[in-house]
Amino acid sequence: MKRLLSAQPYSADLGILFVRLIFGGLFTWHGYDALCHYDLYLSMSKSTIGLGVNLEFNLVVFAQLICGITVALGFLTRLSVIPLFIIMSVAFFVAHKNDPFVAKELPFTFWLLCLPVFVFGGGRFSIDRLIFKK
Repeated sequence: MKRLLSAQPYSADLGILFVRLIFGGLFTWHGYDALCHYDLYLSMSKSTIGLGVNLEFNLVVFAQLICGITVALGFLTRLSVIPLFIIMSVAFFVAHKNDPFVAKELPFTFWLLCLPVFVFGGGRFSIDRLIFKK
């Protein structure tokens, strides 16, 4: 118990795990919701970067669902954050560029959270650690 409350790297890895689970879990939830209501959300979507509505929406759903799961599990964490960073960059800087900050606060928060997850990676409690032991 004493070690759990200390400022040792073990506590830092618990923090990384906590952030990774919430970050990946929220993306997974949004991706699952988009998949469940695919036709509804697709009909409300518009092309933002010129790839076409269907392709862009499918890429977003893939990034949110699959990359969200892999981040939560800590599997190829840094690689999995890259598509999430890209879709949040497009959401914040392109899709919501003319909206007030209140409307783009969620993409901005997710965009910012991509950075520490990328920097710290999966941490001690991840599949990455099991596969790529140093």
